[in-house]
Amino acid sequence: MSAPRASLASLLASSTLVLAACGVLPLGGQDPAPVASRLPGGMPGVGAGDTAATRPAPGAVDRLATPNPRANDVVLFALGLIETGYRFGGKNPEAGLDCSGMVSYVYEKSADMRLTGSAADLARQGKAVPAEKLKPGDLVFFNTRNRPNSHVGIYIGDDRFVHAPNSRGKVRTESLKKGWFAARFEEGRTYFD
Repeated sequence: MSAPRASLASLLASSTLVLAACGVLPLGGQDPAPVASRLPGGMPGVGAGDTAATRPAPGAVDRLATPNPRANDVVLFALGLIETGYRFGGKNPEAGLDCSGMVSYVYEKSADMRLTGSAADLARQGKAVPAEKLKPGDLVFFNTRNRPNSHVGIYIGDDRFVHAPNSRGKVRTESLKKGWFAARFEEGRTYFD
């Protein structure tokens, strides 16, 4: 299996922010520590003077915490696919991914869970979750073609999701609360207990 297309430095930076948002980094009342400019082995880091994270707003850690480690793996793996090309019907990063192909690929590779079918098929699986109760790793569904649940993405926390849209042709993150997708949100579903 070849590596996803996102750079290691980009993935590590995104992972650090996600882990901090989930309360994994030790923030307990202290200022975040600077991140080294070089990682072990000489690989470039986030940058000297950058911080691992900003202190979360009160209650944010509880809102974003994911009790299931497999859900965290889903988020981190999905972030590693940023900039992967779009392809209708695509089911792997080498050939390109569409929205449901990306979700199926991420869940299978990172959480050993088999989710298959179109976005509408995926919406018939799992357990419904209200938008205000979404946790990282849950799926978010949209009406993008005048059909319910015609698009799907993976919620990553902080009102953002990762998806493979056909517009602009690459896997990317979007806001769940602002812009084009906010008006088309249909439902959230969880596949974790």
